[in-house]
Amino acid sequence: MLEFRSDNEATRNHWVRAQLASLPSGARLLDAGAGMQPYRDDCAHLDYVTQDFAQYDGQGDGRGGQVKGWSNRGIDWACDITALPTEDASFDAVLCTEVLEHVPDPVAAIRELCRVLKPSGVLLITAPFVSNTHFSPYHFCTGFNRSFYETHLQQAGLEIERLEANGGFFDLVSQEVSRTGQMAKRYTGKGPGWLTNAALAFAAARLRKLSKRDQGSSEYLAFGLHVKAVKCASTALRAA
Repeated sequence: MLEFRSDNEATRNHWVRAQLASLPSGARLLDAGAGMQPYRDDCAHLDYVTQDFAQYDGQGDGRGGQVKGWSNRGIDWACDITALPTEDASFDAVLCTEVLEHVPDPVAAIRELCRVLKPSGVLLITAPFVSNTHFSPYHFCTGFNRSFYETHLQQAGLEIERLEANGGFFDLVSQEVSRTGQMAKRYTGKGPGWLTNAALAFAAARLRKLSKRDQGSSEYLAFGLHVKAVKCASTALRAA
């Protein structure tokens, strides 16, 4: 069986943990769409509150990618992300990672997350640039690009401080190449033979070389974007 390397999750985790570590001790943080709360331990220095719609059971409708053993234990607020049970400006920071693709109205979610942020509060978002079907039927969007964030975060009253791509075209293609065996077994009933495996191994090697020479393919395609935005002080005044 061929093994291919993808830095998608590792790079995302490193970015999120670095941002969380930079928040001041005692800051109140909302982990919106927290799911199984993979960053709980990284928030030990924070006043950590979790929210999730808490309806996904690990099986969904059986389509696309599912996560067996999924658990919603430990969630503080089981509710709609667009209707958080708290007053305006009640959090110093909000984390929303790999969630927006599972929200029927991601723009409404962004507006609600901005609502609960204090002026100068920090919003941290990661979401796929290209999203394969997963957690179905709770999968509504196939990805978010730079223009989505630049438009909707600004309209919500947020200023983008950092917007960084995770990987590029060659990295994403390599990731999908790595799934060929799994997809073949699931959707054709038979794994790839030696000739296909040899071709995939050759393709993976070439993609790794191309990735090392990459000079900006993330503008065309990437795993996802990592965004840090700050709520403008004037936003609360406009809302009032």
